[in-house]
Amino acid sequence: MAKLVALYNVPADRNAFDAYYFEKHIPLAKSIPGLRRYEVSVGSVASAKGESPYALAAILSFDSLDALQQAMTTPEAAATTADLQNFAQAGVELLVFDTKEV
Repeated sequence: MAKLVALYNVPADRNAFDAYYFEKHIPLAKSIPGLRRYEVSVGSVASAKGESPYALAAILSFDSLDALQQAMTTPEAAATTADLQNFAQAGVELLVFDTKEV
């Protein structure tokens, strides 16, 4: 399974961020073809050393890296990416990788 991890920096207004993210961004992202699973962090996002600069982590799962890459070329993914400017002004880091069970 391939993953896209979005790490959202702590916003200036967490309530506004959460409202927009959960009401508008998630439904938009869930429209991306090939998306198999959408998970978000609950509570604080910490590093092994304690605090982190992140307010929220989202993990989107796809069948394969090819499926993820193909999904990212769709109009739905373009709209989702463009939507980041509407609520993620503090910044977001996007990580993409393939996984295997060991």
